[in-house]
Amino acid sequence: MMTDSRSIEEVAVIGNTDISSTESENNLINTMVERGTTLLRKMEMNVTEAEKRTGKNTVNMQETYTVYLIETQPAETLPEGGTAATPDTLWRRYSEFELLRTYLLVTYPYIIIPPLPEKRAEFVWHKMSADNLDPDFVERRRVGLENFLLRVASHPVLSHDKIFFLFLTEEKEWREVVLETGFQDKFDSRLKSLSAMFRVKNPDKRFTALKLYSDELNSLISQLLRVRVKVADRLYGVYKVHGNYGRVFSEWSAIEKEMGDGLQSAGHHMDTYAASIDDILEEEEHYADQLKEYLFYTDAVRSVCRKHELMQYELEMVAQDLVQKKQQKEELATGTVRVFSLKGMTSKLFGQESQEQRESRLAALQQSIREGEETLKEKNTECQEFVRTAWEDIERFKEQKDRDLREALISYAIMQISMCKKGIQVWSNAKECFNKM
Repeated sequence: MMTDSRSIEEVAVIGNTDISSTESENNLINTMVERGTTLLRKMEMNVTEAEKRTGKNTVNMQETYTVYLIETQPAETLPEGGTAATPDTLWRRYSEFELLRTYLLVTYPYIIIPPLPEKRAEFVWHKMSADNLDPDFVERRRVGLENFLLRVASHPVLSHDKIFFLFLTEEKEWREVVLETGFQDKFDSRLKSLSAMFRVKNPDKRFTALKLYSDELNSLISQLLRVRVKVADRLYGVYKVHGNYGRVFSEWSAIEKEMGDGLQSAGHHMDTYAASIDDILEEEEHYADQLKEYLFYTDAVRSVCRKHELMQYELEMVAQDLVQKKQQKEELATGTVRVFSLKGMTSKLFGQESQEQRESRLAALQQSIREGEETLKEKNTECQEFVRTAWEDIERFKEQKDRDLREALISYAIMQISMCKKGIQVWSNAKECFNKM
């Protein structure tokens, strides 16, 4: 009996078995190959504009909201002199993007689903508005929604989803179709996932490390964005001080005859320098949005970890139930009770059950054990497959993250160098003006 229990417990942790390095490499290579078959190779898609509208919500109250225009057309090479096909268009609200992403989260629990741009502005510096209807914020969110569609369309698995294709091509029927899939009934509650997290006996060390990595990445990007807000505020103040210099030099030039031209020219350079800060910080906001995307990606990574914990917990519960049933069978067959039970006490008080009753119970237990073993086998296979497919996507995500953040940080550094060179040029021009006085 102890041997049976041990073997079942060992089966219950097979889902944690390491994938060999060779298999991991093959999986990654396959993933790389599949990218060539994604929807993005067949269809071009853009979120071209945003429009503010007013209407009534579900409780018949007036509300103002924003809709986004999605344009799609076949990605075909045109012959010389040919005319591009007119793109198909449809309007989507942000809430519809949320519905699509929730569907993808439930349908593909082993995939790190690309995040949506923030619904309300966070990590803003004082000149920016936190209003979700602010034109600048809406424009940045439009860019983020387009990026979300491109991320999904270039994914080797998500790009083949029929519901995603309907989202791009069917304006009215799409919502009914996605709700008919019943994905909402499959959505596991956060409370159930948290319960599994605290009760799993054999957590997978790889997913534990991945969750820790995700938390650390979230913390580091959050700190970086907060520092960026402080730097933006300070930089804005420095540039506006130059605007004050420009105004002073211009006013001063009006009362000076010999130095008037030099002061006016210097003031002009200072005004130009001060006015450039708006474009600089707007460009910086683009890089901040790239960091925010990976800030939100960390929650998608944790979602995969939570799904694995839930599957591992369910696997362990099936294994534990099977051990208990086998123990009951042994006790019934031998007539010995290892632990206190209500049935055992009842037998002592009211007498032993008949041979026919015992045999009937043994047969029922045997059938239940066979079903339990089959369920355990299915759960274990399911867990193994989840680990394999999830790790493929995790490797793909890490490669994507390293590439994107490297390019973003290099571009940001180049922008800063360019900004500093312009500042040096402005002060060099102002110095020449002062030298001519």
